[in-house]
Amino acid sequence: MTSAPDPKSDIRDQALALGFQACGVADAASPWPAGARLAEFVAQGRHGEMAWMETTLERRSHPTAMWPAARSAIMLGMNYGPDSDPMAGLADREGAVISAYAQGDDYHEVVKKRLKALARQIAQSFGCEVKVFVDTAPLMEKPLAQAAGLGWQGKHTNLVSREHGSWLFLGSVLTDMVLAPDAAEIDHCGSCRACVDICPTNAFPAPYQLDARRCISYLTIEHAGPVPLEFRQALGNRIYGCDDCLAVCPWNKFAAVAAEAAFHAREELKSPRLAELVRLDDPSFRALFSKSPVKRIGRDRFVRNVLYAIGNSGEPALAEAVRPLAIDPNAVVRDAAEWALEQLSHAAASPPRAPSAA
Repeated sequence: MTSAPDPKSDIRDQALALGFQACGVADAASPWPAGARLAEFVAQGRHGEMAWMETTLERRSHPTAMWPAARSAIMLGMNYGPDSDPMAGLADREGAVISAYAQGDDYHEVVKKRLKALARQIAQSFGCEVKVFVDTAPLMEKPLAQAAGLGWQGKHTNLVSREHGSWLFLGSVLTDMVLAPDAAEIDHCGSCRACVDICPTNAFPAPYQLDARRCISYLTIEHAGPVPLEFRQALGNRIYGCDDCLAVCPWNKFAAVAAEAAFHAREELKSPRLAELVRLDDPSFRALFSKSPVKRIGRDRFVRNVLYAIGNSGEPALAEAVRPLAIDPNAVVRDAAEWALEQLSHAAASPPRAPSAA
């Protein structure tokens, strides 16, 4: 007589076989403080223009608020560790920096495909109901991932793993099946505050707190209008997202380069030239960022970001590529072009910089 398969062990084996590097289980029905923290975050207005956080607040407050039958959360992680220092490109005055997670294929599609495959196997094996979520759904994945033992929310509010550092894409499978939860991960940040101190825009009012309105990732991706003047120079040459607080984390010393080929940086996105990016029209923008998460912000917002980077470059020769955009049909692009031309004019009038010492 053979014993019934252990659900958790079987699910973990299936997850690893599908390419996930981390798998843990959390109790989806137990009380937690994450909902109250989110409500306070929204009440303080720190979500900025992300109105969906307010409209879905009640559903986000707890996994069972979205699906009352949920009993267990199977939390999955896929490593997207970059093959080089994500901050190295910040010194490239004529190049642009795209966040490491967006230099390859869109993780939503890659992770969701694997999650659906895993969910099918779980439903078939154990006759339970399942629902699959990547971060586009109103589910607070980071607190669940900590409860499932995948890592802890660091002082930058992102998940940190002892095995994978800052580089984990998260996904979840909720089920009405009761599984024994794994031990929650504890905080291993200690006295370190490297992520808080490195932020170019001081987006952390305090450790473990984020004001998205000051965050470069928010400003370059979620914010639709002109970026406030006070933040434009701090953007540097970051044109989509920001990795500073992730890249500086000491736990990255244990991280490995992504095993999934879809997450490897495309050559054309590793250090793209500002002079080329600023000339993109809508068709060429869509072609360059096919299958990329960058595509979702659209050509106008993207070119706006490129113009800010050009304004920060200190390279007057780039003005030639900017001038046509001063009459762009989009008002936000026109505003960014005018600002960039003004900054380049100041740079042209400044004394030449002395060469750096060898």
